[in-house]
Amino acid sequence: MDRGMEEQFYRQLQDLPRPRYAFPDLVNPCIDQLNAEYNEWIDTDCRFESTTAREAHKRHRLTDIAARAFPGLTLEELRPVARFTAFLAILDDYMDDSGSHELAKVGERVSKLLSGEEAGEPEPGFYRQVYMIRQDSVRCRMPPHLYRQFVDSILTLLAGYGDEKQYNAAGRPPPFPVFELIRRQSSGGVCYAKYLCMQKDYRLLPDWVLAHPTMLRMHDLVGSIIGYHNDFISLPKELSRKGDVVNLVITVQHEFGLSLTDAWHKALEIHDARLAELVRLQGQLPDFGEWQRTAQEYVADLGVMVQGVYAWHVKSSGRYVAGAYVEPEHDKDRPSPPAYSYTGLGARRWPARIVPWLWPLAALVTLAGCLWLLGGTGCVRSRVF
Repeated sequence: MDRGMEEQFYRQLQDLPRPRYAFPDLVNPCIDQLNAEYNEWIDTDCRFESTTAREAHKRHRLTDIAARAFPGLTLEELRPVARFTAFLAILDDYMDDSGSHELAKVGERVSKLLSGEEAGEPEPGFYRQVYMIRQDSVRCRMPPHLYRQFVDSILTLLAGYGDEKQYNAAGRPPPFPVFELIRRQSSGGVCYAKYLCMQKDYRLLPDWVLAHPTMLRMHDLVGSIIGYHNDFISLPKELSRKGDVVNLVITVQHEFGLSLTDAWHKALEIHDARLAELVRLQGQLPDFGEWQRTAQEYVADLGVMVQGVYAWHVKSSGRYVAGAYVEPEHDKDRPSPPAYSYTGLGARRWPARIVPWLWPLAALVTLAGCLWLLGGTGCVRSRVF
């Protein structure tokens, strides 16, 4: 990344209009306690990163996203969604240059861990944090049907992230309708909307309420809005890096042939249209009978959630300033990133250099490792975050 170019883009874009929300800006009282735990998680399970990267991720305060989005959860209830938030963002950075096939392998094991198909606790690393999402969900008594919906949304996010990778690798944004679908999936907003059922008494809402088309449309809108406001904040970073093209402003600029400033304004209009639809639907719910008041409170808290995620971007995080991005490290010391990507998520143990006569042995080790993973011993970027 060109640090000077990134600083220039931050200066150039800082005075342009930003998303604005009328929703309450609330903070969970457990925010600092959760952040302290987050720092411990990084020290224990991010040994695959350098010390510099770990310290940078601590400054990003990634669990503050959950603490601001869910101000009414207990610390115990926050842990599953906080782990999901933090470690998908860290994985995002770590595997930013990886191909979709590599990420698919990671996603396969994530699915097994979240479903319980792989029941044993992994060694310290990324996968242990995924395992702990399930364990913490059990501890906070998350209803099984809500947990399944949350897991399904995570796996859908991983699929969207894989689609992003294909367009980033080509260096060309997708057509706008395709972009809308991918960004809604990959932002993490739908995952948050599903997890919101753990707050207050929303877990009591029957499936016929939560699965109503109006509710599902609001989930989609939240997914889009959270993705879009992240795209405004992260644009300077993405403009200064090669290949980061799945961004609302960049896609609009390419789709309509606009200048960067005009594309920003057009993108903000698109964001505001989605926001206006969300607010309209919040005020015009169907008749849910005895569940009407609870449903009204739930959709109101969808707005609080949107505000909370945005507030993290502009108030809590050290992630969106020039030089703060954690560049992918898994290819710096190794000639072949795919050979080490999966074990690297557990421990930093690759050789600094492989001499030429060891290449055949390295290839055999790589093949054996892949077969081992496919045998079941063996998501991915939450670009929200």
